[in-house]
Amino acid sequence: MVVMVLVGVFRDQVTVLIGGGTSKKPGLKAIRESKALTRGVTLRNYGNHIPNNSFSVRKNFLSAAYKKGDYLKNPALANQTVNPMTDPAGMEMMMEGMKKNFAMIIPQTVIMGWINFFFSGFVLIKLPFPLTLRFKSMLQRGVETPDMDVTWVSSLSWYFLNLFGLRSIFTLLLGEDNAADGMRDMAAMSQMSASPTGQPQDFHKLFLAESENLELTPHNWELDDIENRLLIRFGKRNPTINDDNDTIEMEDIPSDLSDVKGKSKRKGINKKK
Repeated sequence: MVVMVLVGVFRDQVTVLIGGGTSKKPGLKAIRESKALTRGVTLRNYGNHIPNNSFSVRKNFLSAAYKKGDYLKNPALANQTVNPMTDPAGMEMMMEGMKKNFAMIIPQTVIMGWINFFFSGFVLIKLPFPLTLRFKSMLQRGVETPDMDVTWVSSLSWYFLNLFGLRSIFTLLLGEDNAADGMRDMAAMSQMSASPTGQPQDFHKLFLAESENLELTPHNWELDDIENRLLIRFGKRNPTINDDNDTIEMEDIPSDLSDVKGKSKRKGINKKK
């Protein structure tokens, strides 16, 4: 455990030295590009809080700006496919990813080989609480003995438990944003395998898709007919139901729906069964 803590501190310092600990701040145009896309998403999600006229003006403005490419960082390259191998920003992103991967893979490979060579087949600790047999394969990796108690932990299993359980200690020693966390490294590796390495986002296609989403978004103002709804809610007015060209007024509606004994009138004419 002490060795893994020291290795984690060493990884964090090496990552800071090679420049992977501090990420480069994006430029003003890149921030404007991403925030403009967020503006359209916010309008679609919360557009019902503003009147119909205001929503239509904003929708038309953003839709036209997205189609023209007014918010793009490089409008001249809107219809061209950006090659990350020729883009300086893409190359820098790939180099940063390679540095972080080397700082993560090399220490883990060394310590894993060290444990397999010197401590393979050893049992290190015994847990002070009982466990079920389902934990045997997880806690006794590398020691295939069916008669051993589940509470014994092998060296290889203890390594993986420390790898994913030392986050709080690294946070206490190195701060919140550190490069010694094994869980963050595993999450980064899964994201890299899911998406191509260094592939930048095509904001032109994202803007066109968001423009179509805005044009298809309906608007229902939440304050429409709010006066009647408040009066009905506080019992100052009977609720009305619009049924084609007729209006039905519901009277004497109790709060308990199980004892509903309502009466209805259709334009002053009592309905009889």
